[in-house]
Amino acid sequence: MNLDLGEKESVEMGSDGTSSSACAVARGSAMDDPGASPVRSAGTWREALDRLCSTRINGTLGLVGDVGISAFLLWTAFRSPELRTLPALYIVLAGALVFSFVEYCFHRWMFHGSTALFEQGHHRHHEEPAGYDSLPFFLVPLGIFAAAESLALAIPREIALLFAGGFAGGYAAYGVSHTVIHHMRFRNAFMRRWAASHHIHHRHPGSNFGVTTPLWDFV
Repeated sequence: MNLDLGEKESVEMGSDGTSSSACAVARGSAMDDPGASPVRSAGTWREALDRLCSTRINGTLGLVGDVGISAFLLWTAFRSPELRTLPALYIVLAGALVFSFVEYCFHRWMFHGSTALFEQGHHRHHEEPAGYDSLPFFLVPLGIFAAAESLALAIPREIALLFAGGFAGGYAAYGVSHTVIHHMRFRNAFMRRWAASHHIHHRHPGSNFGVTTPLWDFV
């Protein structure tokens, strides 16, 4: 399939393509009849969240937060004097690999599936790729930190932090990858082919669901 990478591509500043679903939900809530809410302030915070989700600074802070939580979890884990480097790296890579599979599954069967909560928001992203929609910048870091602490209740803490740090690193790579794909024009042949995979997905939504890697599209 030929793709003219010289053609002007729409730009979207959100940290990831899946994020628009949350903003769409917030937007839909904010547009409801205020009289339907028992407390007027509920509509106010929904509108404030909607405005936040649509700002460029929110997307930027989201990327910083995603990288930050991964770095924090890994730094905390590697501080352990008993940690062996090679096995630790395997655990980190396992976390990143698991995320890449989760990314593929969500993108293919949730965001392009029949679940309205996700599909409608992602459809908005495809219709308006120049939009700034992204998840609230604090949501993912807090969620991953809570998941890491919960996992540490079941397995050794260092392993839980390494795995969660690798998973968070995968999510951060996803956000950064999606952003640079829409913002940069690559000259390197390998990077052009990598970016082309996602550009093709925007033109043909039934294919190329992997963003950070096309691995699971081939498996």
